Formats: sequence, C-alpha cells, structure tokens
Amino acid sequence: MRAAVLALLFLAACDPQELADKAVRRAAETVVLPVVGRNLAAGPAQTATACVLDAASPAEQQALARDLGVEAGTLTEQTIRGIAARPNVAACLAAAGLGPVGI
Repeated sequence: MRAAVLALLFLAACDPQELADKAVRRAAETVVLPVVGRNLAAGPAQTATACVLDAASPAEQQALARDLGVEAGTLTEQTIRGIAARPNVAACLAAAGLGPVGI
C-alpha cells in the first residue's frame, strides 16, 4: 500500500508535457536508429541517433515519431539526412569521436 501511495505521489509530481515529450523522443528514436544504424555499429549508431534527435525541433521529432512501427520512408530519411547535416550535429558527432553519418 505504501509503495502505491509513493508511486501516485511520484506520478503526480511529473509534468504531463515532459512525459509526452519523452514519449515522442523515444518513438522518434525507434525510427531514426535503424536508418542511422545502416552505416554504423550499434554503439556509435545510438550516439549518432542522440545527436540527431538533440538537433531536431519538437515538430521534427513528432514527424519522425509518426513512422513508429513501420520502416522509414523516403520523406523520413530525407528529414533525418537534413537534420544530420546541421553543424550542431557534426559537432556532437565529433565530440563523440564519430565522423559524419552517411544516410
């Protein structure tokens, strides 16, 4: 019972918008990772995916998340390529010891 009360208090303290943003990012990650992973090993692909998602706007993350559960289409791949080409993504990749992501 005590655990249930603590869980409810924890959930009540959570910001619904923050939870929604995290859910969208996780969904977008499941779309971006396989595309990026075509050219990178698993570890570097995770890092590159994080760099791409960090640079994506909320609207871009939502657009990417729409492909959840299906293979990324041409438009989604184009969106990922466009985000990956940004200077802040290149800086993020370089900081992680990675080169440009070929998508």
